[in-house]
Amino acid sequence: MTLSLIEGVLLVFVLGCAIGAAVLRDVLASLMAFAAYSLGISIIWVMLEAPDVGLTEAAVGAGIMTILFILALANTVRPQENGLFESISVRTVVLVGAFVVVMIATVPSLPAVGAEGAANPVVSGEITQHYIDNAYADTEVHNAVTAVLAAYRGFDTLGEAVVVFSAGVAALTVLRQEVFA
Repeated sequence: MTLSLIEGVLLVFVLGCAIGAAVLRDVLASLMAFAAYSLGISIIWVMLEAPDVGLTEAAVGAGIMTILFILALANTVRPQENGLFESISVRTVVLVGAFVVVMIATVPSLPAVGAEGAANPVVSGEITQHYIDNAYADTEVHNAVTAVLAAYRGFDTLGEAVVVFSAGVAALTVLRQEVFA
């Protein structure tokens, strides 16, 4: 597996933002690092030829969640900060390092980005072909992506909607606004 220059820069950017979000002591700085991380992940999704997922990540992760966190932060008390970074225990570093090693070990089993035919089992697989051939007959929805999201994965999509709704309710509770009146 080889990375292009832009992929390498994007990977370093995302990892730097993730580490920054985890170790920065200032909550606002950590929040900005998290928003940048989410934006980087959305670009990765677009590069992996999943623009719908990238657009959702940009809108929800980098957009709405950042706004909700900033609103919650503005309505809560920010403690005085001493130092730039959080203190990190050795046990935490070991656990996170082990997790990263396990995740990196799975990378060689992934198909290359843009691979076609037998080199990419996602594109040429039996399940993908089943959805393409039967989406309309099974769901009467003309768009195969919509058929997968709304019919085949309906409960998953419902769960995601519940999570977003719960986040909105929690944000409104923090803000103490009477929107439901």
